[in-house]
Amino acid sequence: MPLAKLNGININYKVEGQGEPLVMIMGFTANRSNWMPQIPFFKRFYRVITFDNRGVGKSDKPRGPYSTKMMADDTVRLMDHLGVEKAHIMGVSMGGMIAQELAINYPQRVMKLVLACTYACQDETSGDTPEQAKLSQLTPEKMVSAMIGLAVNKPLYRFIFGLLARIQFKFMGASGWVGVAGQREACRKHDTLERLPLITAPTLVIVGTKDRTIKPISSEVIASKIPNAKLVKVEGGSHTFSLEMKNVFNREVLNFLKNNTPRHQLT
Repeated sequence: MPLAKLNGININYKVEGQGEPLVMIMGFTANRSNWMPQIPFFKRFYRVITFDNRGVGKSDKPRGPYSTKMMADDTVRLMDHLGVEKAHIMGVSMGGMIAQELAINYPQRVMKLVLACTYACQDETSGDTPEQAKLSQLTPEKMVSAMIGLAVNKPLYRFIFGLLARIQFKFMGASGWVGVAGQREACRKHDTLERLPLITAPTLVIVGTKDRTIKPISSEVIASKIPNAKLVKVEGGSHTFSLEMKNVFNREVLNFLKNNTPRHQLT
């Protein structure tokens, strides 16, 4: 896969399919391969652009500090590199935080916006669940391992992802943990709550009701702040329901992207 020199670092990316561009932004510690439940589906309808955020995968892992605004800038620079003037933007978890910053700071670059399982800030209502918050006191290795247990609800997927994580840790190296630390700090400091009304793109906010990583109410807060956002709650969905319930996730997102009728808000 190609590397692009953007914003002072190398970003690993891949483009698949044809049609309107759809940029998909992955979450904390995850590389572009975590979009595999979505890529084969959406590339039938869109020009799908996936990449490794700074700090993970085959992208550079510079020392921090990182911020979600910085990673939004990375994303826009990648769009520039690919000659993409405007795209649908979809982000999950930390990727949703990055997508918020992109939509706020570069409104002219966003066609439609999808925010999945994410938050606008950490406060008494929004942000990490109490179980997730406790993990912040662990070492990075133990924290990431424990996160998998919270993010994935189905035992089989939990086992598979746990195994993959142990393999990843074995080969990560010092620079990999530098990237994890940078992304961790970016999530901790993320705050778009008072700026969400500046988002003008048609927006879908989608969340699983059994998310044990980020409080599901965080998505309700986001949807209430973005003008005319559509909120979809997937019953029983985990933090990674884009994987565990991929058919539901993919269908809801596609229906939103293909729907040309005026936006409305669900209550």
